[in-house]
This record gives sequence, C-alpha cells and structure tokens, in this order.
Amino acid sequence: MDDDQLLRYSRHILLDDIGIEGQQRLLAAHALVIGAGGLGSPVALYLGTAGVGTITLVDHDHVDLTNLQRQIAHDLSRVGQPKAESARRRVLDINPGIEVRALVQRADADLLDTLVPQADVVLDCSDNFATRQAVNAACVRHRRPLVSGAAVGFDGQVSVYDSRKRGVPCYACLFPPEATVADAACATMGVFAPLVGLIGTVQAAEALKLLSGAGQSLAGRLLMLDARSMEWTQIAVQATPDCAVCGEQRGAPSTPAS
Repeated sequence: MDDDQLLRYSRHILLDDIGIEGQQRLLAAHALVIGAGGLGSPVALYLGTAGVGTITLVDHDHVDLTNLQRQIAHDLSRVGQPKAESARRRVLDINPGIEVRALVQRADADLLDTLVPQADVVLDCSDNFATRQAVNAACVRHRRPLVSGAAVGFDGQVSVYDSRKRGVPCYACLFPPEATVADAACATMGVFAPLVGLIGTVQAAEALKLLSGAGQSLAGRLLMLDARSMEWTQIAVQATPDCAVCGEQRGAPSTPAS
C-alpha cells in the first residue's frame, strides 16, 4: 500500500482483526455483485469504500424515479441510465483507486459460469427467486462463497452459503428450486426504505469478513429482521442430505471456515 492508501484505510488497519494484511487481502480481492438496486446500492458502496480492489456489478435494469426512495447509489440525474453503470460511477466518485466493472446484462447461467469463477465472493442482491437459484447453483459449481440477502415490505433475511465447508447448506437446501414461490416484488408489495440498507449493509459486512479473514461468517445461520419491531431472529440451518444442487459436492475436501 502507498501512503494515500495507508491513510484512506487507516481505520481498518487499526482493527486487530483486519490490520495491514487484511486490508491488503481486500485490495487484492474481487467481489461479484448481482443486482445494483436496493440491496446492491449499500453493498457496492461499502465494498468500494472499504477498498475491495475489483468489483463487478451486474444488472440489466435502468434507474427509475420510484427507485430513488431506497436505492441510494442513484440520484435524479441518473434516471433512465443503467443501474450497473450508475452505481459504478457513484462508487468511483468515492474511491477512484479501485476497479469497478459494470455489466448491463441479466445474470443468466451462462454469464454466471463465466463470472463466478473469477470472483472471491459473490453477493446476491437480486429481487427474484429464479436469479437467486441460478446464482446459488453457480456458486456451488465453482466453490465460491455466496452472501445472499432479500428484503420486501418490512421483512428481510441474510445468510452466507459457503459450499467450501462441510455441513453448511446452500440456498437451495433452505429454498428448494422446485418449490412454488410467488416473487414478492417491491413494485406490488412495497418496501420500507431503510430495510434494504440494513440488509445490504449486513451483506457487505459478511463479504468483507470473508475476504479479509476477520471474524466468523453467517454460514450455517439465517438472520431474519422484522423492521416493524426492529427484532432480529437467528436460526441454525443445516445442509439437506438429498439437495439436488449441493448434495454431490459434499464428498469433496472442505476449506477452513472464514
């Protein structure tokens, strides 16, 4: 790190759990963020300000006026522009010393099979069940840790699905792909503006811990928030023995927990 970086990241470096070595790991890391909306906004901003060296943002959508109630990476001047590019510019305004890539595409299986192996951590900030399943499947195939969040109305949830570790479930263990799920879209259900910030910030924190080696991740635990009462609930979750997505991976060697 040069002198400017030592100053910029000094508050991280002062933390015993991160220090210079942890900050250097962040600078060398690559985070893949799927979705640049309500969850992706705080995720991208915090990963960028914390010094994650390469961030790839994937989102096919464009900024709409209704997004500005909660999607803090965007502003009125960006209405009509691609969300991925808008978020990219906002992150670089704060920290021009990192690389931020914007892909204005849908995160389909082919794209994920290209991008996921390049990343050290994947953050699912999407808003639909099909994309969450596709992201999870790609992370299992390529052995990449996944930080998944969801938020609608006043309810949110977040967890880490780390297929490198034995006994830890993947997203499909909790939410089977064959299940009939009606997506609860913000456009029809509404969403409490700070909720996406709360869940997205936890996602960013989990990713930074995984990348820097600090603390213990949420792998094996599902964290849920009822923002009406501001009550957090944590439940232990286990791998499903016959999971169609991650079951075949369990016989492979595990990686130490982060």
